[in-house]
Amino acid sequence: MRRVLLWVGMLCMSACAWGPGMHMDEDAFRERYAGRADAGADDAYEIVPITAELLGRQLEARRKAPPARVEDPLAKAAEDYEYRVAPYDVLNVIVYDHPELTIPAGEFRSPEASGHPVAADGTMFFPHAGIIHVAGKTLPEIRELLTRRLTAVIEQPQLDVRVAGFRGQRVQVTGEVASPTTVPITDVPLRVQDAISQAKGFTQEADLRALVLTRDGKTYTLDLQALYEEGDTRQNWLLQDGDVLHVPDRSRNKVFVLGEVRRPSSRVMVKGRMSLAEAIGDSEGFDPVTSNPSKVYVIRGSFDRPSIYKLDAGSPDALLLATQFQLQPRDVVFVSAHDLTRWNRIISQIEPTVRLLWEAVRIGDDTIIFRSQ
Repeated sequence: MRRVLLWVGMLCMSACAWGPGMHMDEDAFRERYAGRADAGADDAYEIVPITAELLGRQLEARRKAPPARVEDPLAKAAEDYEYRVAPYDVLNVIVYDHPELTIPAGEFRSPEASGHPVAADGTMFFPHAGIIHVAGKTLPEIRELLTRRLTAVIEQPQLDVRVAGFRGQRVQVTGEVASPTTVPITDVPLRVQDAISQAKGFTQEADLRALVLTRDGKTYTLDLQALYEEGDTRQNWLLQDGDVLHVPDRSRNKVFVLGEVRRPSSRVMVKGRMSLAEAIGDSEGFDPVTSNPSKVYVIRGSFDRPSIYKLDAGSPDALLLATQFQLQPRDVVFVSAHDLTRWNRIISQIEPTVRLLWEAVRIGDDTIIFRSQ
């Protein structure tokens, strides 16, 4: 039995890798992805030290390749925008010097109630002009059409046409806004920011960098944060009838801080930005008893194509590098345990077994002594 105990002890001395909890085996990682055809590209399959040189290369790469953003396809149409009447709109026609044609239903009714609704087929009835097709026409075009029709009964008619109710064209605003709503398109160009304002702005959980605009069965991603912070007006698209503007939440903009920190957790990135130092600080820092600050890893990408960055924060000044290393959504920050911590955990795991075996040996020895007496 003593030989068994000795064998168990020697096995534990050489089996730190069997210790409980996660640990980063760099050699095993390199062996797993050795020989891959695309190895080495974009730092894939490599454990890259976080240094001042690396941060400089990343900054230069961001300057040379700014994020791709889709241009507004209606940008030119916005320059000479004119509202075109749609079915279900309500028009108000004013014929000067002919009040019987202007307010036949009474002067105390609202313009929308006393106006002329446009039917579903795009037509409208007006006295002495009959049924005319107005959908798709601008207000000057409708005024010219009515003027020609009324000339037969009124000498040199003078009239004006206005939209009393904009009911035919709408945009849906959904998601993380204070008041999801339907916004009508009027004679004033409606842009993304205008629609958000009419929905009473964003909620705290809104992801301003990834607004989703659905149009004619296609989706487009708009970065409204670039509009606010960089003045990129290209993201403020002109909206059209049938658009659905969805503001997603920021739940996917998370990083995960695991390992030997005081408070392992997932952290939501503020405005899509978070440095490595912020992630560690928000987790209340390294565990002063169990952590190994010289082995801090940032694991990025998928399992098939991971990228791993390593920070040696054994010296506090190395945290200056961590303040400049920007994380990306779904990154995993892992702080490794100290070798002594892993050894102590192994001991704590095998201690009950050793005690049991030792007790069995003691009982056996006592039995032999008792029988020999």
